[in-house]
Amino acid sequence: MSVSVEQFGQGPDLVLLHGWGMNGAVWHGIVPELAKHYRLHLVDLPGFGNSPLPTGSDYTLPWLAEQVAAVLPARCHLLGWSLGGLVASQLALTQPERVQSLLTVSSSPCFMAREEWPGIAPKVLAGFNQMLAGDFKQTIERFLAIQAMGSEHARDDIRQLRHWLAERPAPQLAALEAGLGLLADIDLRDDLVALSLPWLRIYGRLDSLVPKAAIPLLDERYPHSQSRVLDKASHAPFISHPAEFIEMVRQFIG
Repeated sequence: MSVSVEQFGQGPDLVLLHGWGMNGAVWHGIVPELAKHYRLHLVDLPGFGNSPLPTGSDYTLPWLAEQVAAVLPARCHLLGWSLGGLVASQLALTQPERVQSLLTVSSSPCFMAREEWPGIAPKVLAGFNQMLAGDFKQTIERFLAIQAMGSEHARDDIRQLRHWLAERPAPQLAALEAGLGLLADIDLRDDLVALSLPWLRIYGRLDSLVPKAAIPLLDERYPHSQSRVLDKASHAPFISHPAEFIEMVRQFIG
């Protein structure tokens, strides 16, 4: 299979991985500025945007990471948003020699709430699974609303996400279902303790999918990483606060 990658700009290689239900076009708002400093690679994960999902694919996190690795530059800075942050983290763990630095945005090594761990309530993910069986377009609309919830310009954020989403083919149902399964099941909390490469974690304080209560727990668990929090952002800080987001990325990568 071929994973679709859109490229812009010149400079150090920076690969961007989108979140669940989305595609690489979600980055288009920050591309013009970032492309002045980096060679950008906007990946469509398998089953999303222009990347087909081969029949019978075993849609696991290691498999996803392998598909992305096949189209990565030899060495790159790797930025993953939400579910894309899990894929980026998996790549950093399995192919650290290819990752110059890791940037995770509104992402968690363990998205699902567990005992003494803040995250998405199991009933919320179960609700998405049920909705998918009925009307997946409606499910994505609901997900867009949750992503922007709390942002000071939520309506604009949703409009932008919807606009960029529509630029590419609709996601495949099998990829949506498998992606929800990854959000529910994956727990990389212990694995990432061993990660030694430079790592920046960016959060929105108003994010309801990665609750702010998780941030100090992650700070404590990964003292070798850096975390930055946008106080008025929700789940998509690169859309609601593009200038501040770009500044954080540039300060970190240099």
